[in-house]
Amino acid sequence: MSTPEPPNEKLVSQHLEDYDESQTSIPEAHRQYIIQRHGTDQLDPLPDYNDADPYNWSRPKKWMNLFFIAFHAFMATFTAAAIQSAFENIAMDLNVSLQDASYLVSLTIAILGVAPFFWGPLADRFGRRPILLVSLVGSLVANVGCAKSPSYSTMALCRAIVAFAISPAAAIGSGMVQEMFFRHQRARYLGIWTVFVTLGVPVAPFIFGFVALRVGYRWIYWILAITNAVQLPLYFFFGSETRFIRGQDNPTSNSYLRGLVYFRHIDRTPITLWDFIHPLRLALYPCVAVPTIAYVMVFNLAAVLPTIEMPQLYVEKFHFNTQEVGLQFVAIIIGTLLGEYIGGFCSDRWMRQKRANAPEFRLWLAYFGYALSIAGIAVFLVQLQNTGDSWNITPTVGAGIASAGNQIVTTILITYSIDCHHHEAAAIGVFITLVRQIWGFIGPFWFPPLLINVGFVASTGVATALIVGTSILPTVLLQWKGRVWR
Repeated sequence: MSTPEPPNEKLVSQHLEDYDESQTSIPEAHRQYIIQRHGTDQLDPLPDYNDADPYNWSRPKKWMNLFFIAFHAFMATFTAAAIQSAFENIAMDLNVSLQDASYLVSLTIAILGVAPFFWGPLADRFGRRPILLVSLVGSLVANVGCAKSPSYSTMALCRAIVAFAISPAAAIGSGMVQEMFFRHQRARYLGIWTVFVTLGVPVAPFIFGFVALRVGYRWIYWILAITNAVQLPLYFFFGSETRFIRGQDNPTSNSYLRGLVYFRHIDRTPITLWDFIHPLRLALYPCVAVPTIAYVMVFNLAAVLPTIEMPQLYVEKFHFNTQEVGLQFVAIIIGTLLGEYIGGFCSDRWMRQKRANAPEFRLWLAYFGYALSIAGIAVFLVQLQNTGDSWNITPTVGAGIASAGNQIVTTILITYSIDCHHHEAAAIGVFITLVRQIWGFIGPFWFPPLLINVGFVASTGVATALIVGTSILPTVLLQWKGRVWR
């Protein structure tokens, strides 16, 4: 038997709103097994009497699998943003315009939003692990194809294949985290997954600005392929299957080596067309649709706008090279990590200390994220206007503040949606990813006209109005009506 997970301090499961009273009638042997492993039988959800149940895994095993899932999700957004600092190099090499070179990123963003609709049903039926292994193989091969592409069209095709292959963990990862961690732990560990998804965007230009300048942009693709090649054996030998259907027979292999290739049809329900499109029905669930709308607007303005505009505006205004532009993303990385501390760890602690029954109570922390997002956008845009042609650090600090607010909102609102409909955790991840990527794809088309025609300072007012109207007011409505809607 694996090392039991130490009990959490100040468990408040007795206060959990969705605790099923039928759990009090479980067999005594089952109850003692759970108490031995977790220190309490007041858990939501209640694990099976089975070591294979991911809820019963040891803490190190959960953490290791969480890292694999989160890093895989990181690689999706990291891959999409990888060539963002090398548009000029690509345009010169392939004899295309800068705008055409930027489409290699736009194409990836769009496919990352749509591809999980294909992977989700397969991961439900055959398990998460085989899908993620196939994902890594496909991404590895396609990244090599990108590195060797002789033409723009070939590179675009390979980028599309990479995006399709690498996308699963960035969407179904929310479901995988929910399959390992209890409700009272959810914000903290979902936050780790979300922060990896968010960090992929700023970390890529930070690293690859150096690469593109010093060894050529094609090494970006080689590094991505090498990373996939390292991920593949690590996940194959140490990654575990999180898909577990409670209440039914879940056979496992007794041999570790045999278990590495022990793939099976976990859910034998036939796959239908509805399985591929059913996440769209979550648009009819107010406790999913409303937080999604609130989140993606903040994401678009506090994360995408600075990330997209910095490489263009800093080159135009301050004549930065790719390496100097990449260094500006350090502020966004730091802001995201600080924001996650509040959105994840502090959020769970807030719920425990207040002994909150309703998930709506978690939403109070979102307002702090909204305030930081608005303040950061204002500093970024206003200071860009005021600096003229002489660079100083203040716009970059503003981008960091906005990223902290974005990460708080990201973790709080995604966790809230999953708290309300935890059985739909994987589908919620697919739905939110679709909406987020659509907005992330559209944003770069209207940001430049907004800044040019309205101006940097006035654009701050537009951004503030959008966040108030589509994020803050809907959150107030959720706190008022969320309990009824659930």
